[in-house]
Amino acid sequence: MSKILVADDEQDIVETLEFILENEGYECVLAYDGEDALNKAKNENPDLILLDVMMPKINGYKICRLLKFDKKYENIPIIMLTARSQQEDKEIGEETGADEYVTKPFNIDNLLELVKKYLK
Repeated sequence: MSKILVADDEQDIVETLEFILENEGYECVLAYDGEDALNKAKNENPDLILLDVMMPKINGYKICRLLKFDKKYENIPIIMLTARSQQEDKEIGEETGADEYVTKPFNIDNLLELVKKYLK
């Protein structure tokens, strides 16, 4: 069973994603701030990370960069989830090594397709 880290400071988003992903047969690890997300990414070794950009303590861009520039974690796919839809935000996401950049509100079916794509 694939393990997905869901990191977002909005509890309703985390719980919605957890419900949908667990119904699809994935195991979920949850984090509500950047520091917790980074620790869980390193300790739980997830197969995929859904990562919000704007979070307390450490933002998603920084977490992405810390993981993608570490040999131990560089191969974990990271899908950035964000309300920030400006082109420059997408470019920052790409520079940090994010595999995908999805803007909120997102289409859950499209998000599930991305999850399946990276967990093949």
